[in-house]
Amino acid sequence: MEHSTPAVRNPKFWVPSLYLAQGLPFFAVMIVANQMLKSMGVPNDELNHWTGLIGFAWVFKPLWSPFLELASSKKLVVVGFQIMGGLCLGGVALSLHTPFWFAAVLTMLGLVAISAATHDIACDGLYITSLDEKGQAQYAGWTGTFFNAGKFFTTGGLLLLAGHFEKSIGVVPAWTISYCILAAIMVTLGLYNSWALPLAKNATSDEHNAAAIARTLWQVIIEFFRKKGIWVSIIFIILFRAGEAQVQSIGPLFLREARHLGGLGLSTAEVGAVYGTVGTVAFVVGSIAGGYFTSWLSLKRAILWLILAVNLPNLAFYLLSVFQPTQLSVIGVALSVEMFGYGFGFVGLILYMMQVVAPGKYQTAHYAFATGVMQLGFVLFKLFSGDIQLALGYRNFFVWVMICAVPVAVLSQLIPMAARPQEDEAQAEGNPAAASAG
Repeated sequence: MEHSTPAVRNPKFWVPSLYLAQGLPFFAVMIVANQMLKSMGVPNDELNHWTGLIGFAWVFKPLWSPFLELASSKKLVVVGFQIMGGLCLGGVALSLHTPFWFAAVLTMLGLVAISAATHDIACDGLYITSLDEKGQAQYAGWTGTFFNAGKFFTTGGLLLLAGHFEKSIGVVPAWTISYCILAAIMVTLGLYNSWALPLAKNATSDEHNAAAIARTLWQVIIEFFRKKGIWVSIIFIILFRAGEAQVQSIGPLFLREARHLGGLGLSTAEVGAVYGTVGTVAFVVGSIAGGYFTSWLSLKRAILWLILAVNLPNLAFYLLSVFQPTQLSVIGVALSVEMFGYGFGFVGLILYMMQVVAPGKYQTAHYAFATGVMQLGFVLFKLFSGDIQLALGYRNFFVWVMICAVPVAVLSQLIPMAARPQEDEAQAEGNPAAASAG
C-alpha cells in the first residue's frame, strides 16, 4: 500500500481533533436536533420524518466519495468542510429567529449533514493515507474515542447547557446559544486542523479525472451487487438496525414526554445528564467488551449473542414505561444497561460488514457501501418510528421494538458468517475500519 509523505507532526496532535470534528456534526444532526425540535413543540412523527430524511446524506456518501480525489489534497477537503459545517451550524442558530424557522432549520441541518458526510470520507482517507499500518492500528482506538467524545459533548454537555438556558431565558435563545457554541467549536477545529493535519496529497495524472473516476465507481458498484449472497447481506444489515434505530430515535423523546402522556417528564438537562454521560460511557465500555467477546468466540458463534445484546436491553425502556420511576439514578441505571448492550452487540454488525461483505477486489470501497446500507437501515426505521409510537403508545412501542429482533436473529442462523473463498483471495485496498465512524 502506497502512502504520501509521512506527517511532520505527531498523530497525537491531529487524530483527536480530526475525529472530534467527525463526531460533533453527526450527533448534532441525528440526536441533538430531535431534542431541539421536541422543545419547539414538533410532534414525534414529524420530527423523525425530517431528521430521518436528512440522514440520507450518510447513506449516499459513497457515491460522491471518489470525486474528492480530484482535490489537490485530503487536508484541503477536511479543513474546508469542517469550516463549512461550522458555518451551517451557525445557520441553524440564526434560522430559529426567522418567521419560517422550521423550513429554515431543516435546510441548514441538511447542509450540515451533507458537509459532515463529505468530511467523513476525506477524514478517513487522510487517516489511512497519512499513517502506515502500524500507525493505523496504534491510533485506531483514538478514532473511536474522540468520535464518541463528540457524542459525550453534544448529548451530554450541550443538552445540560440547553436545558439550563431553556429554564432561564427561553427555548429559542437556549438553542441559539447551543448551536452557536457548536458552530464556534467546528470553525475552531477547522482552523486548528489547517495547522495540525498532514497534507495527504492526492495523486495527479492525465488519467485521474472525473470521467475515469466515474467509470471506476460504476465498476465498483457493479462488482458490489455481483457478490454472491449480497441481497441477503443487505437485508441482514438493514434488519440488524430495526429495533436499535427505533429506540435511538424514540427513547430520548420518551424521556422528555409528559408523564400523563406515557413519558418520564424529564427536562432537557436531565436527558443530557443520563443519556450523554453515563449512557455514553456504558456504550464505549460495551463496544470494547463486545470486541473482545467476538474475538474470543468468533463472529459465527457470537453473532446471535450480539444480536440479543443489542435488543434484549430494550426491555429496560419497556419497564421504564410501565413503572415510570421518578428517581434519576434508577433511570440512569436502566439507560446504562440499554446503551451497554447496544455498544456490545453493534460490534457484530461492523465485523459482519468487514469480514463477510467487504472482502474482494474493492475492499475499502465495498466496506464504504456496506456502511451506507447500515445507515440506510437506521434511516428507514427512524423515518417511521414516530408514526409507530403514536399508533401504539410508548409501552406497546417498546414491545414492538423487541419483536423487531426476531427476524434478524433467525436470519443470522441461516446465512454464512465468513467471506466466500473466492472473495478472500482478493487483496484489500486499505484498512476499512476507519470508514465505520459516522
